[in-house]
Amino acid sequence: MAITVTAPKQSKGGALLRRPGVAKLLLIALLAETGYAVMNLSTMQPYLRDERHFGTGTIGLVIVAYLLSEAIFKSPMGHLSDRIGPKRLMLIGPSLSVGTALISLAVPHTGAGLLEILAFLGLRCIDGLGAAMLWPAAFTAVSNAVEDCERQEAMSYLNLCYMVGIAIAFGVGGAANDLTHTKWAGMILAACLFLAVAISVWRFVPEIDPAEVKHDRPGEAGFADFRKSLKQIPSYLILSLVTFAGVGFPLAIFKLFPTDQFGLSESAIGAMVLPCALVMAAATVPMSKFGERIGRTNAVHAGMALAAGGMWIIAFGAVFHPLRNVWVFAISVIPVGIGFLLALPAWMASVADISPQRRGANLGAVMTAQGLGAIVGAPIGSYMYEKLQDVGLSHSFGRYSPFLGCAACLTAGLVIGLHILREPE
Repeated sequence: MAITVTAPKQSKGGALLRRPGVAKLLLIALLAETGYAVMNLSTMQPYLRDERHFGTGTIGLVIVAYLLSEAIFKSPMGHLSDRIGPKRLMLIGPSLSVGTALISLAVPHTGAGLLEILAFLGLRCIDGLGAAMLWPAAFTAVSNAVEDCERQEAMSYLNLCYMVGIAIAFGVGGAANDLTHTKWAGMILAACLFLAVAISVWRFVPEIDPAEVKHDRPGEAGFADFRKSLKQIPSYLILSLVTFAGVGFPLAIFKLFPTDQFGLSESAIGAMVLPCALVMAAATVPMSKFGERIGRTNAVHAGMALAAGGMWIIAFGAVFHPLRNVWVFAISVIPVGIGFLLALPAWMASVADISPQRRGANLGAVMTAQGLGAIVGAPIGSYMYEKLQDVGLSHSFGRYSPFLGCAACLTAGLVIGLHILREPE
């Protein structure tokens, strides 16, 4: 089935960041994603392996617990943000993670015993609930703060906050650990960031009357909404699932890979990631404008092609020794990031425009599909990383194997997108 996307009006652009309400929402989103990435992507992996002696496969399960919880709750939380307004969810979500970050440090060390593993699984589930409260509500708040013709530009800025937050997290989280010569200082930093987010939401985000947030008939909630979105926007959900299954493959090992393959310290990893983030920051507005000019569907196609191409360059390091170089890895990440900057804002803006009355629910459903895809990919990627290094192939092949899976899924997502998404005549 092909979906024809309505052509958007051109954004007059250039002024969104000068609006205090929009700028505050974007800053809050940046702080929040930095906090989640410091804890779950930058600190959790080395902390669990080096301090708690968890295996890579077990670390993958801990990351999956976070992703699974986030995926389960995103659709109902998106519906709830339509019903009660986004502020309360944006306040409660980060507040939960203040507690989980600190409690994680208090879990007794038992040498990766069952109760220790279960404790971290439970804490990451609570983190996932907090993230599920925050992100659909943040998308809804931003969508309600801008005009329809400005939504794609606004989504590009929100997407930039998400990606740059991850990039900053590797730098500040790694620096916190290296400066203190520990593997847990990043957890304290994450708790401080979550506290700053909660205070900022309480102080600066206005209450939105639920009557101003369009929502469906009373009584419909949660998974019923996801089923309705599955019927209304199945193509978007398929694209989300397949693409983010690819994203999931290297998710649980992304911090471990540069250390194992290239011998980099945590601070060096952050220094490597930061220039990529700066390039993406510089490309955000041009990519948004370019996406508006070529149309949302073409923007999705072109962005996914860039991302898949960059990922294949990384993945071929599994079999081509000259590509096993830290600079090849760092430079190849740039087209991947720019591709997502081009594709995701057009993708999310199109979802937001399909049905204004179901904007939060549809956005939550798409994010749920993304989370489910990552849930599929993450344990497979971490298992490949751990096991394929010891099956007679080179250690480098095993370390690069999750990137092969990622590149294959991004390519499959591109092929599906070319088949089911159509630009209007």
